[in-house]
Amino acid sequence: MPGGIRGAIVVDDRWLQVLGLVLIIEALLPFVSPRSYRQAVQQIANTPDRALRAIAFVVLVVGALLVMLSHH
Repeated sequence: MPGGIRGAIVVDDRWLQVLGLVLIIEALLPFVSPRSYRQAVQQIANTPDRALRAIAFVVLVVGALLVMLSHH
């Protein structure tokens, strides 16, 4: 294992940057507008499972495409 400690988990700096960016983005709305965030969460809670799955699928596909495009 070059440059690492045997048995240690090695995390690429890019993954830490991505995780940090995700956490920042996730925290923006509740920090800036807690009331709007709470309303959005309530609307999501009232959304049918089928609609949530469809939205999540689209977001997953778009995210995967963005990741794939960033490697070319």
